[in-house]
Amino acid sequence: MNFNLRGAVLANISGNSQAQLQDTIVDAIQSGEEKMLPGLGVLFEVIWNHASEQEKHQMLSTLETGVKNDNQ
Repeated sequence: MNFNLRGAVLANISGNSQAQLQDTIVDAIQSGEEKMLPGLGVLFEVIWNHASEQEKHQMLSTLETGVKNDNQ
């Protein structure tokens, strides 16, 4: 069986407001469920693909700092 996860996630959130998107992200993170990680990955892919080079640099800087702090 071939399941298009990207398509399913994007179809599920298409038309959502910023508040609804934020709720989706916060709920996925707070639930701590591993099964939510692929969906968050799809959302990050959308963000990354639509970000400027400056925004990408800022995300990478934030990620680097966060990873270092979470591993201490």
